[in-house]
Amino acid sequence: MSSSPEARPLSTTEGFICGGIAACIAVTISNPAEVAKTRLQLQGELAKTTQKVYNNALDAMSKTYRNEGIRGIQRGLGPAYVYQILLNGSRLGFYEPFRRNINRFVGRRPEEQLPLTAIIAGASSGAVGASLGNPLFLIKARMQAYSPSLPVGTQHHYRSSFHALSTIFRAEGPRGLIRGMDAAILRTSMGSSVQLPSYNLTKNFLVSRDILPANSAWTFLASSSVSGICVCIVMQPADTALTRMYNQPTVLGPNGKMVGTLYKNPIDCLWKTFKAEGVRGWYKGSTAHFMRIAPHTIITLTANDLIINLYKRMRN
Repeated sequence: MSSSPEARPLSTTEGFICGGIAACIAVTISNPAEVAKTRLQLQGELAKTTQKVYNNALDAMSKTYRNEGIRGIQRGLGPAYVYQILLNGSRLGFYEPFRRNINRFVGRRPEEQLPLTAIIAGASSGAVGASLGNPLFLIKARMQAYSPSLPVGTQHHYRSSFHALSTIFRAEGPRGLIRGMDAAILRTSMGSSVQLPSYNLTKNFLVSRDILPANSAWTFLASSSVSGICVCIVMQPADTALTRMYNQPTVLGPNGKMVGTLYKNPIDCLWKTFKAEGVRGWYKGSTAHFMRIAPHTIITLTANDLIINLYKRMRN
């Protein structure tokens, strides 16, 4: 095997940085759809019937832009950048080290692409990223839900990311900043368990059968498109639970700790949503979710591969 710098695998730090840069590029484009998704998921919360403020994803984005301008459709972009660096830096940076070590643990060669170890590595790296980024995702969801003109769900008005973090910390202490972490880990683990495995398996399929060349942007684009579809299907119910748990109002409980007034945990949220709104309640905002996750996944994974290849050439 060649010992050239290009052949040497990226270190965890290098992978983290490249993954974080790629994710920041993607979130700039996908954030408006994320705002629409968040508001659609909160619309009619736990209500069997409701008068709709937003009819669909495009309606939500157009009404938000008309009433709140570019600032409205890009609400939460600041914390979204930091969250994406932490989440996707971890997800893309730790995935390969985790996968290789799991392969070694089960007695297989590190470079082998095994579906089961890939899924475990994807879920594990996603859980790490979700835990690190939880406070940022919490305030991002609340900032995206806030609308001075067409509000849905509980409204939290923060002037900035720092104001949001300090307000939550003063009111609820450190526990407030990790609120919903169990839902975040569930959501991200489910998405991560299929994101990179489906991407790599699709890319290997296209390359091994000489359908597309290994380092073609079309290969990255096709593979990340398949990955985005898989992520959206698997992650949507947990994503709805996470949005609602983050945004629910809190009160002082009998044990002296701040507790959510609507849901105890993500499973409780999914069950109550199902009882009140049916299966459709789990999939509220799914069109907006796909409009977010598809370009976000495509841009993140395609940009990640391009950035890594560029970095390797520069390193060489």
